[in-house]
Amino acid sequence: MSTDTPRTAPAAADADPPQPSLPVRKTWRVLYGHIRPHRAAIALGGLLTLVGSAAGLVQPLAAKALVERLGVHESITMLLVLLTALVVAGAVAEAVGAYVLERTAESVVLAARRQLVARLLRLRMPAVDRSKPGDLMSRVTADTTLLRAITTQSLVSAGTGLATLVGAIVFMALLEPVLLGVTVAVIVLIGSSMGLVMPRISKATKRAQEAVGAISTALERTFGAFRTVKASGAERREEAAIEAAAREAWRGGVRAAKWQSLAMSSVGLAVQVSFLAVLGVGGARVASGATDIATLIAFLLYLFYLIDPISRLVEAASAYQVGSAAIARMAEAEGLETEPLETEPLEAGDQEGAGAPTPAKPASIAFEGVTFRYRPDLPPVHHGVDFVVPGGGMTAFVGPSGAGKSTVFGLVERFYEADGGRVLVDGTDVRDWPLERLRAQIGYVEQDAPVLSGTLRENLLFAAPGATDDQLARVLTRTRLDGLVERLPEGLETPVGHRGSKLSGGERQRVAIARALLREPRLLLLDEATSQLDAVNELALRDTVAEAARTTTVLVVAHRLSTVTLADRIVVMEAGRVRAIGTHAELVASDPLYGELAATQFLATAPDDRANQAS
Repeated sequence: MSTDTPRTAPAAADADPPQPSLPVRKTWRVLYGHIRPHRAAIALGGLLTLVGSAAGLVQPLAAKALVERLGVHESITMLLVLLTALVVAGAVAEAVGAYVLERTAESVVLAARRQLVARLLRLRMPAVDRSKPGDLMSRVTADTTLLRAITTQSLVSAGTGLATLVGAIVFMALLEPVLLGVTVAVIVLIGSSMGLVMPRISKATKRAQEAVGAISTALERTFGAFRTVKASGAERREEAAIEAAAREAWRGGVRAAKWQSLAMSSVGLAVQVSFLAVLGVGGARVASGATDIATLIAFLLYLFYLIDPISRLVEAASAYQVGSAAIARMAEAEGLETEPLETEPLEAGDQEGAGAPTPAKPASIAFEGVTFRYRPDLPPVHHGVDFVVPGGGMTAFVGPSGAGKSTVFGLVERFYEADGGRVLVDGTDVRDWPLERLRAQIGYVEQDAPVLSGTLRENLLFAAPGATDDQLARVLTRTRLDGLVERLPEGLETPVGHRGSKLSGGERQRVAIARALLREPRLLLLDEATSQLDAVNELALRDTVAEAARTTTVLVVAHRLSTVTLADRIVVMEAGRVRAIGTHAELVASDPLYGELAATQFLATAPDDRANQAS
């Protein structure tokens, strides 16, 4: 297996990323970008909530009139009916408003997830190499969920809470300015502690969200190599690592809950102390005749009514602290470098997954002085690589591990961009090709031949969803998968398990090769595509690849002489340079490194012996 990718790259992926943080103005600008398409629904929900709050504001005045009428023995029937109607109307308006807001919040989350997923799927490979897959997944799942709270609470609750608070204060000022002064003094005195609590909520929430990302990363790592974990007896160590991340998330959540509880209890404390102060001062004023008992009752009702808008404001501030951390993490993911969106439509025969009705001309490949390194802090992988591959036929790349063979394929596919020189396909620099059109010409089989969860049919059609049943049947026969399909209980509709766990290594490789061939590409890249095949299937697949090479340009990274000797030309690479190019016979006679590889790393047997061994 090739090791062209730098060995230090995984370490970079494991490094902890810096804690994301955004200024307040930018946070709100990003948030507004998410809610802008839904602002009409948010305004409607906010208006309904405000109507419900307004209905509540009138209730203390109705209670005051009720007490006054009782004092003079007048009928209170109409007032009771009015008060009941206000209560019901307010409840209905608030319920409908709450539903509209929650539905809108879910729509914001959905849109954010779609936007983030679309962005992540277009990430450049260097950005993926620097990231932890589990952490990226947590930003799509956990962080976007927190938008729900900030959408409904930080915006609508803050707005309606502030409007209701102002309305209540106005009515209280009209009723008893003196008692209002007592109330405001107590609330301000106790509420000043909020300024110390809110930053702690934000800090604790950030830590909790980062720990959730660490949990996803640890789980992805473990389940991605589940058999290795079990074979190594590492279950307890992996469990401990995941538990450590879970405990850190728990600690962050507990810290945030502690400060949020303190903030909410401060609201209740402020209102209760205000009630005692108003009761004492108001009672003295009633006794002195400065006010009447009905006014004092109405004022006390407004005082208790303040609990709701003040609580909304506190919850909005808490939700902002929680949501701002999630928005920062989402913005960081959205800031990762992505591949360009296509603006040029595919030509006929280039459509995704189309098996071209008439075979297209095989692609030619050329490298001109190509230099490349995976990161600026890593040593170069390519040092001026030069070679030309005309259209059609098979070209094999051989050399020691780390020579840069697989990197050639990554540069052709534009997974990575060359630092210097040019990579040409059909004489055109790959950077000048529309990316989607370039990749539509190529069939690519990776080293580990990945198979995705789903059915066998879904995997085979993954790169060619428009292929016909006849095309599929032909490819199954060419790759010797027809027998496998007959043995499977549900044929092509049989689930293959997570990462193809229900298939053998050789079957997975044949599925990957069939998937590439079904695309009917102009260029076929095979990165050690036969490494897990038995002799019989390897021989059959060699014939399949040789047949494909008659109409397609085939590039293959190979460590088996049986594959290399079939090639029309062989490119020998060493330490990121092209050492020699020629046929097997020419290189055995002229290049010492190739001769050594042929005698040791490859199967050093004559062609007839290889055929006898395979049979």
